[in-house]
Amino acid sequence: MSTEIRVPTLGESVSEATIGQWYKKVGDAVAADEPLVELETDKVTIEVPAPASGVLEAIAANPGDTVDVGALLGAIAAGAAAAAPRAEARSDTPANNAAGPEVIKPEPAPAPVTATDRAPAPSAQKLINENNLEAGSIAGSGKAGQVLKEDVLASLAKPAPAAAPAPAKPAAAPAPAAAPRAPVAADDASREERVRMTRLRQTIARRLKDAQNTAAMLTTFNEVDMKPVMDLRNQYKDLFEKKHGVKLGFMGFFTKAVVHALKEIPAVNAEIDGDDLIYKQYAHIGVAVGTDKGLVVPVVRNADQMSIAEIEKEIGNLGRKARDGALSMADMQGGTFTISNGGVYGSLMSTPILNAPQSGILGMHKIQERPVVVGGQIVIRPMMYLALSYDHRIVDGKEAVTFLVRVKESLESPERLVLDL
Repeated sequence: MSTEIRVPTLGESVSEATIGQWYKKVGDAVAADEPLVELETDKVTIEVPAPASGVLEAIAANPGDTVDVGALLGAIAAGAAAAAPRAEARSDTPANNAAGPEVIKPEPAPAPVTATDRAPAPSAQKLINENNLEAGSIAGSGKAGQVLKEDVLASLAKPAPAAAPAPAKPAAAPAPAAAPRAPVAADDASREERVRMTRLRQTIARRLKDAQNTAAMLTTFNEVDMKPVMDLRNQYKDLFEKKHGVKLGFMGFFTKAVVHALKEIPAVNAEIDGDDLIYKQYAHIGVAVGTDKGLVVPVVRNADQMSIAEIEKEIGNLGRKARDGALSMADMQGGTFTISNGGVYGSLMSTPILNAPQSGILGMHKIQERPVVVGGQIVIRPMMYLALSYDHRIVDGKEAVTFLVRVKESLESPERLVLDL
């Protein structure tokens, strides 16, 4: 008896995924709950565990295929020898002779579970139905010529064939397709490597461009003297780690400073929904984390109700999960404001792009000693540039500047964070 392997529920608003890689091949033994296949969604990469022990009998979706929730991925046969071909019974064995002249024929092995050769993938069929297309007119690039979602999108991007002449006004010109890549010299082409973008990278690219096209983005800058925070951190970091079991970093201070500023300037914690503005009475702070598969933004939920120690613990936990590829959909959703720290990579200045539909993102940068004037004297201080990118449709310039000044004031007088000032 075979156990089907199907695409699990992927999370809110996520209905499909791309096959990343299979960890097993047909005929390999698998144990229950052992990771079998990697799925790439719009937000995270997840592993599908084996639903039962046995032998991987068949694979129905290959790397690069797009699959919907509930789609068949493969099957596991029970027993260690389930996938091995059955040997034909010999008629001259004692067992067969005792049974009489009838020769025992081998039982046919169950048919392998494969995707239907020409049936479009579910996501492709949905697009075909929505656009009244003929599946037979679309060239498939999947296994055995299966029509995939990408094939339908490519077909839609092609100019429509000319219609029969009619006295009616000429049809509108089709939307211009993306410009093809310019020819490359043969010597250069041999030194290039073409790699398909992962689903996560495609989503990052699309969301960032959508944010630029939709929001009226503007960035305002300021600088903060980090000496007070650094002195406080150096004074208490050992005691802090001993008591709370986590290192005292800068993100706890910045998150707390942002939360205080959001309370005063609620427009930076709002979003647009049609013709309405939605003001959030809570602060779910997204913390951008770079991984080998791309940028992800796990969310510290209800940061406005947390202490600095609790924030540091949660950021550390989310950072470990991000690096291990163990973030869940719940870890990534619902953020109301984002903090991005390019300073850990050495960035001195940047203009971060909004994480839609949020209306604000704070960019932290490298701490660098610079000469500044304090009390009429030129002194050397550890300074950091701060950048706030905001949606000018919601946030006015005065509000954006005030927000950034409040963050600066909290960091230059960290006792304000403790006294809630």
